Amino acid sequence: MRNFPDLQHKEFAVFKKLKSPDKIQSFLESISINFETGGETCHSPLMTLKHKEAHCMEGAMLAAAVLWRHGEWPLLLDLKSTDNDDDHVVTLFRYKNRWGAISKTNHAVLRWRDPVYKTVRELAMSYFNEYFLDNGQKTLRSFSAPFSLLRYGKSWLAAEENLWHIAADLDDSPHFNILGNGAVWRLRRADPLEVEAGKLTQWIM
Repeated sequence: MRNFPDLQHKEFAVFKKLKSPDKIQSFLESISINFETGGETCHSPLMTLKHKEAHCMEGAMLAAAVLWRHGEWPLLLDLKSTDNDDDHVVTLFRYKNRWGAISKTNHAVLRWRDPVYKTVRELAMSYFNEYFLDNGQKTLRSFSAPFSLLRYGKSWLAAEENLWHIAADLDDSPHFNILGNGAVWRLRRADPLEVEAGKLTQWIM
């Protein structure tokens, strides 16, 4: 794996103290959700730090950049939903051959995952029962293979333009279906208590 580039932007100084995935997670939770009030964005890690806000994709790329700074692979995982729900993107990390995930979200459930999963599929499936709409419909349908940002060299770290090409490449990358033929009709909707609990959100302003 190539070394993290020597970037002189002062915003990246914070990376030095974010030495573990849980510290990265806490940092992501301290910054605001990007409401995209001025239009949709896909900010680079540098622009995310400058704006001090992130949605899930921006948070995932920022977390991946910090992991790379500390010698880990910058890997994303795309969780793809039905058309009537939003996809979610997390950052993968490994500890003692187990997978975990760093997540930027305002929802109570689609969050951090401890590194206890033997496979990426196991980790992805940990989100399945919590991935539902207010009517109880469970919507998670597929997950990507680990998606390395190293393919983009260093260009994605400090780009001033939106990184739509990375979002598109992730969306088009190999995904694995969760449900077999006809399985969707056998899914039980989340019950009212689960739905009510799922409405709990966190807004950092």
